Amino acid sequence: MSSTVKNISISYDAINELNTFSSGDFITGRIILELAKDAEINSLSVKAKGKTEVLWTEHHNKNTVTYHAKEKYFSILQHVLQKQSGGDHGARLTDQCGETYSNVIVAGSHVYPFTFQIPHGDMPSSFNGVHGKVIYTLEAKLSRSMRLPSKTKATFNFVSKPDMSNPQLMSPQYGTKSKKMKLFTSGNASINISTERMGYMQGEGLKIMVEIENSSSRALAPKYAIYQKQSFFARGKRRVSTNDILKEVGEPVPPSTNQKITKVLNIPPDLPTSILKCPILKVEYKLKVYLDVPYATDPEIKVPLVILAPDGFSQFPAQS
Repeated sequence: MSSTVKNISISYDAINELNTFSSGDFITGRIILELAKDAEINSLSVKAKGKTEVLWTEHHNKNTVTYHAKEKYFSILQHVLQKQSGGDHGARLTDQCGETYSNVIVAGSHVYPFTFQIPHGDMPSSFNGVHGKVIYTLEAKLSRSMRLPSKTKATFNFVSKPDMSNPQLMSPQYGTKSKKMKLFTSGNASINISTERMGYMQGEGLKIMVEIENSSSRALAPKYAIYQKQSFFARGKRRVSTNDILKEVGEPVPPSTNQKITKVLNIPPDLPTSILKCPILKVEYKLKVYLDVPYATDPEIKVPLVILAPDGFSQFPAQS
């Protein structure tokens, strides 16, 4: 900051316990300006922005290629104070209500409120990934003649409202896999799984119905995993990163035994929601259930999951 501007900061009020916002919500906040001495200003503004941006580099022989893409959702500029020239009193400042003031702000601390509405639209939730991010910000800027602007920025957490009319969110998921054993294990094994639906909210329990037929000569343990796949797209290229969210091991099923198991995996409450409609960044989840077969390829089943924010999920009908 300059010797005149001691500090400029921006803050906003939470509208719920999670401090999240969705399309159509109003954000009410304030710019706090601290001046060491009187200052003549041209304008004080706040801008709300939402965008997705991806960036990565690849090395091809001696060349480094940069892949970058950006998608903008909104950019709303609001002048809290703006200089108006002319008139009998020379340059004056006008606020959002049309009131006029001197364009010289006296030393001390000053608070300037603002309110704006997040545009309606299908925008992805805030996300910070390996090679990209979805970010929503508030930026305040103080402009003075013959001086560099003083700026500050704050992020806010945006949560996308799920499309509750999408029947796929409520559709049960199924999978089956069988394995014929060789080498150190003889016989066969098969696994069948089902889930109640595809859509689950953050922090919810994911119930998995498992049926295992172990006709082999060894005990086989079922294993469960939820993993995340991040995909980034730019200049016709794709970059993928996978991440295990959780892993659990069930009790071994003895040889020559059939078992029906109900397993519940607790989805982390802070797990980022799915992003499926953004053309340059996707966040997808899958449930993987498999049998741990010694010295052989494990028979595994993968079914898709869609992770939703709690507010949207509350509109789902209860499961029996």
